[in-house]
Amino acid sequence: MRIEEMQEALDELEKDLPQEILKELNGGIILAEDSKMHPQSMGNDLFILGEYHHEPRGLGRYVMIYYGSIMRTHGHLSREKQLDKLKAVLYHELFHHLESQAGERSLEVQDAIDLARYKGRYKDRYAGK
Repeated sequence: MRIEEMQEALDELEKDLPQEILKELNGGIILAEDSKMHPQSMGNDLFILGEYHHEPRGLGRYVMIYYGSIMRTHGHLSREKQLDKLKAVLYHELFHHLESQAGERSLEVQDAIDLARYKGRYKDRYAGK
């Protein structure tokens, strides 16, 4: 899928969201062409697909989606599956936004658990287990 197609799909997804979800998302939803490696990747195989940012002195609250990361990890899939992944990433990041507004951190905790599992699987794979 070309980046222009993904941008159009992202625009449609955003348009269909209830406005309450986008409240205070003053920096919007940004599709970056880049791919972004997770800083704790253990084998150059853990990409960041999206991020939620809350920068009180910067751009404010916004969601960044990484086109390059999605294509590196899901580019081999059908267009429909890529769109499903885009939607899942967007919703995940918007959930971070809603939790931030509510002072909640459950999804951050779950993300940390998922990262620990990734590291455990990686260590097991290369420790001969």
